[in-house]
Amino acid sequence: MQALPPIIVAIPVKNEEARITACINAITEQTVNFSHLLLLLNNCTDSSLQICLNAQAKEPNIKIMVCDLPETLASAGEARRIALKHAASLAGDGIILTTDADATPAPDWIEKNCRHIAQGADAVCGMAEIDGADSAALPHALHFDDMREAFLHRIEDEIDSLVDPDPADPWPRHQQHSGATIAMRAAILRAAGGAPHVANGEDRALIERLRLVDARIRHAPDISVRVSGRVDGRATGGMAAALKRRLHRRDELTDDRLEPAVDAYRRVLAKARLRHVRAGAADNGLAQDLLISESAMARAMQVQKFGAAWADIQRLSPVLQRRRVPFSHLARETRQALVLRDFLRHAVSHENVSPALSGTEVAR
Repeated sequence: MQALPPIIVAIPVKNEEARITACINAITEQTVNFSHLLLLLNNCTDSSLQICLNAQAKEPNIKIMVCDLPETLASAGEARRIALKHAASLAGDGIILTTDADATPAPDWIEKNCRHIAQGADAVCGMAEIDGADSAALPHALHFDDMREAFLHRIEDEIDSLVDPDPADPWPRHQQHSGATIAMRAAILRAAGGAPHVANGEDRALIERLRLVDARIRHAPDISVRVSGRVDGRATGGMAAALKRRLHRRDELTDDRLEPAVDAYRRVLAKARLRHVRAGAADNGLAQDLLISESAMARAMQVQKFGAAWADIQRLSPVLQRRRVPFSHLARETRQALVLRDFLRHAVSHENVSPALSGTEVAR
């Protein structure tokens, strides 16, 4: 059997004495052996370090790094960036995985991620699912709102897959970019310039950075990890903060990943049209439709990576500036997205017509 490449698991840790043992045990009991488990303890004031040292005494492949970040840099995003940077220095041409210190991956977590990478993925996003007991303690209204948001996001993502199919990420897939379960080739992380400098939302920011270098990203529906559903979290602006805020009052706006259905269609249609133009198809007035200059479009044609060109187009086009969906509009936008998705399904399956080429007028 062919030897596996180096496998590095990187986990940022801050004051996780109640949960870090379960996380470490879940990693050390994987069906595939890892090369190193890198625990980056940042600004810990509890017994997390001693717990990690005790685990290291039993498992020599555990590496512990301790850092005290200054107040201006102390954040979950910066801690994960540092952890991934050191993981890349250990990984060679291997694989880096990251999860959260309050997460408990399934025993085949590493195995499944490595399988997707062996099949051609540069990066793999799994799903984070709140632990059953913690989930049961949350009020029904929170679950209901999350379900409604997730449903619209799934429909809009299916629209994306119908208009601009991604061979590296076929349907069905999921829509999460959670730091609780991301795996990537070390080489693609280096090509992207490492993880970004952000205080929070580092998981989504990392995936966006990988897109700039045309990483093949698989949103694998067969990979999930359990995470805590606590409302007093360690990361400012993280999931715990959102849960705590919504316990008292529903947010006015839905998650920033969502946008009105017509905007979502307009965006993916523009992306697909840009892809066709870069492949040599006729322009058909794309710059005019997006209200950008011909010179800007010419520059996008010259950028080597499609992901970088698309990011520039989105930044420059007033037509593609994101609008948030208010909760009060969520039902309406979901109905519109369902109608549009069903129309596109019919176009693809029965008429054998590419929505990217035939439905231009719908988004103009």
